Amino acid sequence: MRKTILILAAIFASGLLFVNVYTSLVDARNWGHDIPNSLIAARQYFSVANPGSFFRIASPISQIIALLALIICWGAGKRVRIYCAVALVLAVSGDLFTYAYFFPRNDIMFVAPLTSDTESLRAAWSGWTTMNWPRSGILVVQVIFDYLALMRVASTPSDQ
Repeated sequence: MRKTILILAAIFASGLLFVNVYTSLVDARNWGHDIPNSLIAARQYFSVANPGSFFRIASPISQIIALLALIICWGAGKRVRIYCAVALVLAVSGDLFTYAYFFPRNDIMFVAPLTSDTESLRAAWSGWTTMNWPRSGILVVQVIFDYLALMRVASTPSDQ
């Protein structure tokens, strides 16, 4: 059971990481190509769903699995417990970072009425684009700790 939950934790964290990197490499570049026209196009494209639609589902699931990993692996030893706790803290902190930093910029770029103040739009996009890499970094470290816990549990003689 421990291995299974740790594998799921690593899979979900890795999935979030790769979607986040994709958003930086593809979506965000398109959003900033010709502001405000590129944001108008993005708004039209995202009329049904947007990257947030994915993250609002996958991120809480990842956090729940990280919490379950901590609970289920509690008795697997101090090191595994620390790895799982760090992964959980990173999962939660990534979401707190998203709410505090990215949601306001998402509102400027994709929700609020577009104005002739393209500098505000460019600043929101630039900040979003720059800070999405540190958010990816948080996810990288989370994935590493998930795998460290998994390797530690997998190397033990029995999976209780």
